[in-house]
Amino acid sequence: MAKETEIKLRASRETLLALREHPLLKKRNKSGWASHELFNQYYDSADRDLARAHVALRLRRDGEQVIQTLKSRGQSVAGLSERNEWDWHLDKAKLDLKKLTDDCWPAELAALDKKTLKPIFSTDFVREKAEIAWGRGKAKVVIEAALDLGQVKAGKQAEEICELELELRQGEPEALLELAIELAADLPLMPCDISKAERGYRLYDAEGYGLNLPAPTLDASMPLDEAVPALGWQLLGNSQRLAEQYRFNGHWKLLNDWLAQLIELRALLGSLGQAAPRASSHELRELLDALIGDWRPRLEAGQGDEAIRQAAPAEFAAELGRTRWGLFSLKASQWLLQRGWTTGRNARGDRQGAAELGKWLMHLLAEEAKALQLPRYQRQPEDLAEQSPRMERLLVWLHLARGVLLELPETDRLYGELAKLHELARQPLTDEARQLRAEQAHIVWTLKAWKLLEK
Repeated sequence: MAKETEIKLRASRETLLALREHPLLKKRNKSGWASHELFNQYYDSADRDLARAHVALRLRRDGEQVIQTLKSRGQSVAGLSERNEWDWHLDKAKLDLKKLTDDCWPAELAALDKKTLKPIFSTDFVREKAEIAWGRGKAKVVIEAALDLGQVKAGKQAEEICELELELRQGEPEALLELAIELAADLPLMPCDISKAERGYRLYDAEGYGLNLPAPTLDASMPLDEAVPALGWQLLGNSQRLAEQYRFNGHWKLLNDWLAQLIELRALLGSLGQAAPRASSHELRELLDALIGDWRPRLEAGQGDEAIRQAAPAEFAAELGRTRWGLFSLKASQWLLQRGWTTGRNARGDRQGAAELGKWLMHLLAEEAKALQLPRYQRQPEDLAEQSPRMERLLVWLHLARGVLLELPETDRLYGELAKLHELARQPLTDEARQLRAEQAHIVWTLKAWKLLEK
């Protein structure tokens, strides 16, 4: 068994050509480019038991070689993945079920009759690969760069494969991100947590395809410094998967959900106080503000305008044709992997980072609730929009960490009513909207949970 650490970056055909000649890769290319035509057939049961177990089983034909591979999903967040992988070289292009022993076969699939496995989809592509090597301080780094161009096919359905895959051969995982960031500064590269196998399953059964990552498990006693990456990876990974899925099918709700992940990520960064000095997240906040600033007005206008919704897929494709989305995603991944929020932190910030999440969060929510001054906005509802960032900071924690708020009653109701107030604050100001804002501010202010926070 080998452990595979890699990052996949979606690209255009033009970008693949540019990558082959990119000065950075040319300088570090120690092997030259070698071309291989790869034919891959994936197998599963009729009920897709392997997919549910996050396992991929394939036969690959590479020239005269036939390789049977079993992959587990392992850890895969925001495009950077670690998977367990087993390879067997076979004499013929037929599954060897005897290789799938208990040493590699998941226990949850023990009852599955392996003889029921059948071809589900294929991924056929040309791969150009090269060994990229350099010194990173005193450590040597070796990365296999692969330029893949071809198709995923499931029945009569097909989707293009066009991506850069960077696989770590020697060195630390951070090196993958460092190389990807340098390339993404010049070329539009989109981190993609959806593997070729997942794309095959998506074509095979679009309705059964699962999109969101599992929610992180938070505990009231865990340190804040453990909660930050758990939530950050969740929001970033979801935003990347939503971007890829919207690119694939153009469903308007997915674009709104994508923006919602970015807004929550921005609110998370803005809520951490001295546990994350502003200088440590300055670049990320600037990139996020630019994305949100461009897309939020467009989506708000599109709620009542069909023409805007119809134009959105082409505009989003243009966004992906720029460098900023991929660059933000990669830099955010690097920030989380390297615990960037701790950079330049003072002693008080260290204490906040080590604080129990439940206690820190109650303190944060109380501070934000008092600063919101809801009675004022019952009298002056026209000014409520100025409090949108504060409400977003409250909402992100009420949404993602409500399970740790043991001292706060009816957190679901608090979240729902505050979300309604925030939505009203974002709507155009009319006489009716002014009245609705005042009424909703009063509802939130009279909630038992809110009264506890304001004490």
